[in-house]
Amino acid sequence: MDRADIHGIELEVAHIPGPQERAPLVFLHEGLGSVSMWTQRGRDWPRELCAATGRAGWLYSRRGYGQSDPVPDVRDEPRGGAFWHAGRHEPDYMHLEARQVLPELLRQLNVDRPVLIGHSDGASIALLHASQFPVTACVVIAPHVFVEDIAIRSIDEARRLYEHDPGERGLRQRLERYHADVDNAFYQWNDVWLSAAFRHFDIRADCRTIHTPLLAIQGLNDEYGSLQQLREIEAHILGAQTLELSSCGHSPHRDQPEQLTDAIARFLNSVP
Repeated sequence: MDRADIHGIELEVAHIPGPQERAPLVFLHEGLGSVSMWTQRGRDWPRELCAATGRAGWLYSRRGYGQSDPVPDVRDEPRGGAFWHAGRHEPDYMHLEARQVLPELLRQLNVDRPVLIGHSDGASIALLHASQFPVTACVVIAPHVFVEDIAIRSIDEARRLYEHDPGERGLRQRLERYHADVDNAFYQWNDVWLSAAFRHFDIRADCRTIHTPLLAIQGLNDEYGSLQQLREIEAHILGAQTLELSSCGHSPHRDQPEQLTDAIARFLNSVP
């Protein structure tokens, strides 16, 4: 399967075959990610992780990312619908992804109690999903459970680079390789994060209802968040394990893939 129809919107989906007796890994990408962006620097990290853990895997691009259908009028006023919205994201966009879109996608894929592997925005979505739905385990990489100034500064700088750094190595040009509509992908993320309303995004209370095995991972040089994100997860999720990676920024699967794979494999070996 390479497409899934979710209430009239087609999402890009990719499958990594593996044993059927274990819960599969479901990968949830970052705010500028997609199916293809998991595979960079000459390596297919999701496939490596599936092999190391002896599990199958599923990846998908959220609406407006990768080869999935775009968000109509992505920079205009938000307009709600019966299931999907049009216009700019509102601060609850990750809640809607976690509690409406992802459950319907998992139902179509016939995936029950997955192992969620979320990065950045995808990590926050994983936490929100695990707070209301049964999962086998949850691995969150560079999660956001509240908004920090460091994240806003970096996201504001990303906009400057996207709009004013032309050339083959500019941010917009690099992202074009991974998204059918690069402006749709960039602005649906960037506009909401830089909105005044989003400064109140805070899912720490939601985390208190998570009772599944959980591993939270962050690089010591993360340019989008401080280690306080991990400290808050430890404070709000009983039994949460955390890992800090040195010489590592916001994307451990690119900066320290071997360490990340080994840590997740050890963690999942302890999960029934």
